[in-house]
Amino acid sequence: MTLLELSRQLAARKITSRELVERSLAAIDDPDGEGARTFLQVHRDAAFATAARIDYERRKGASLPVLAGIPISIKDNFDEAGIVTRAGSKVLASAPAASADAVAVARLRAAGAVIIGRTNMTEFAYSGLGINPHYGTPRNVFDRAAARIPGGSSSGAAISISDGMAAGAIGTDTGGSTRIPAALNGLVGFKPTARRIPLDGVLPLSLTLDSAGPIARTVEDAALTLTAMAGPDRADATSSHEPLPDLAAALTGDIKGLRVGVPRTFVSEGVDADVKAAFDAALSVMQAAGASLVDVELPHAPYGVPAYYLVCTAEASSNLARYDGVKYGYRSPASANGLQAMYTRSRSEGFGAEVKRRIMLGTYVLSAGYYDAFYLKAQQVRTLLRRDYEQAFERADVIAMPTSPIPPFGIGEKADDPLQMYLADIFTVSANLAGLPAISIPCGLSEGLPVGLQLTARPFDEVTLLRAADAMERRLVMPRPDAGSL
Repeated sequence: MTLLELSRQLAARKITSRELVERSLAAIDDPDGEGARTFLQVHRDAAFATAARIDYERRKGASLPVLAGIPISIKDNFDEAGIVTRAGSKVLASAPAASADAVAVARLRAAGAVIIGRTNMTEFAYSGLGINPHYGTPRNVFDRAAARIPGGSSSGAAISISDGMAAGAIGTDTGGSTRIPAALNGLVGFKPTARRIPLDGVLPLSLTLDSAGPIARTVEDAALTLTAMAGPDRADATSSHEPLPDLAAALTGDIKGLRVGVPRTFVSEGVDADVKAAFDAALSVMQAAGASLVDVELPHAPYGVPAYYLVCTAEASSNLARYDGVKYGYRSPASANGLQAMYTRSRSEGFGAEVKRRIMLGTYVLSAGYYDAFYLKAQQVRTLLRRDYEQAFERADVIAMPTSPIPPFGIGEKADDPLQMYLADIFTVSANLAGLPAISIPCGLSEGLPVGLQLTARPFDEVTLLRAADAMERRLVMPRPDAGSL
């Protein structure tokens, strides 16, 4: 069931929150499922305690929020009071426990959500594949036999829903990290406008690119989850004060007169044939529903991937400098002759290969003599890309692209070709560079594997974005895996 359907079942007293928690835990514990690779920590006792409180309040006739009593998973880079935030890394396995909940988590608790556990992720949210070298990689539910990637970095968040272990999930999105795993698993991934959801208590990958957002079964579920978490926070000076309208009320299914921008030049190359066919078919559905298709140009979009990786690696290498094995983070148990050797051993053993690669790239582009040539140039491209979108939105209300240019491939298949791996983010990174809201919805299949359609809107225009996505969702038939209990 969808999150909203479960909420209605709870309100009608046809099911209890405890029963939902039992179903969720049964799916997590299923030896034939992905629970062991999906969850880094399961909050069994706390989940039952929250469920008992919600069930008691409901029996007493209390009016409860939509999310009350529903199992939700959270990505391992959100703080929870008393729990170590590992961000999928060995480096932080012995770090101090968090002193307080992240703002997003605290708001979910206030809405009555049952936090079922912490989900696996790409180490420190690096990479859109979802592969974790320390804690394993959950397999894409659409083709477990071939061990295909789940997409990342919010890999566990997506699999927790597609495998029936949670009714909803929250993750973070730096360059597509909610949208890509959603697209590869037949789900909805939603990146709201930058700082719609405060990031206080979220371990950062990139301070200027990160966004928190939901992964859900439906657009409506995503809208309800965002509503529970959005809004300014006094502890986060960067959080947005822009009022959030009634998102659920905007989901009318009507997109007559909507102008859909299509950057045809940008999406014409490097896209799998089946993905392109599903994308074109989705555009035809939008047109049949009353929307008009307009050609738009994003001339600097092809430079989005190199600009993104320069900005992201530079900011990430700065964030990771603190994990030196002395003040914070993993320290190698092996004997080392001198301080420098201890630093080297600790960071070499504690970080995975992809993290090391990005630390080296980021340190290089910030070094003397290269800062202006690389990092500063990337920031200039970022400005040009933002202007491209501003001009495109003079003609269009939303811009449509595929979410991923290729369907999910086998785990380890592109491990030796990081450039091809990075190019898988080509359609998603622009929204983060420009700070725009974007959503991915299922739009078809490629040899039985999901294909995602991405829509992007103006800053803070989540209403139009969700209205368009919901209208498409109503008209597109998308098979979903029949797995799990929820």
